[in-house]
Amino acid sequence: MDSIETTSDTAARLRRAVTRLNRRLRTSSLGGVTPAQASLLALVDSLENPSLGDLAAAEQIQPPSVTRLIRAMQAQELVVCSRDPEDRRCTRVRLTSRGKREITAIRQRKTAFLERRLQSLSPAERERALEVALFLEHLLEAE
Repeated sequence: MDSIETTSDTAARLRRAVTRLNRRLRTSSLGGVTPAQASLLALVDSLENPSLGDLAAAEQIQPPSVTRLIRAMQAQELVVCSRDPEDRRCTRVRLTSRGKREITAIRQRKTAFLERRLQSLSPAERERALEVALFLEHLLEAE
């Protein structure tokens, strides 16, 4: 590696690598949902009874886009929507049992993809992979 690489160069390389890895994980794991639906499934799973507005804000997309995606996901019986009992203008979203199975399967396929790739590495490379994972976790904690 070039010893005069700048922090900016390193940041750009890290961004590209993480983006490519994320894209590869997404394409290897989706099953019967779109990338946008998979992302919303994960959000609904991680947020407690989110509203459509919560989902739009978290995904950084317009509310009408979330509404369209959620309607399609309802048609696939991945989510159900209900009115918030305290604010009838607000729609809350939760996973159905099918939605829970789908997000679990997506996560399992992503993990299996990485596991297959790790198994092809030498023990020293797997150790480096663990160090990278720990580093990325540390980097995210620093926010």
